Amino acid sequence: MAADGMNAMMIGAMVLFGIGGLISLAGGIWLLVVAFQEHILWGLGSLLVPFVSLIFVIMYWNKSWKPFGLQLVGVLVSVGGFLLILPSLPAPQ
Repeated sequence: MAADGMNAMMIGAMVLFGIGGLISLAGGIWLLVVAFQEHILWGLGSLLVPFVSLIFVIMYWNKSWKPFGLQLVGVLVSVGGFLLILPSLPAPQ
């Protein structure tokens, strides 16, 4: 019976991890759309160059705080799911 509870918790944790990833993906796409709406170079830079999207968020905080916040929520949900999975992983030998 305890194994069934553990399996249900693992499934729930994996679902939570996946939902967090989808939320974060939605926030990332939304942020990319906002960057392209500002200027095509901001969009291309955010898409192709590392950390340009972070610079965009800092410079255009009033336009980008909602998608950035959605990304953060997604990351936090994923971390929560991972922390629920972590105790059941086998220890390294």
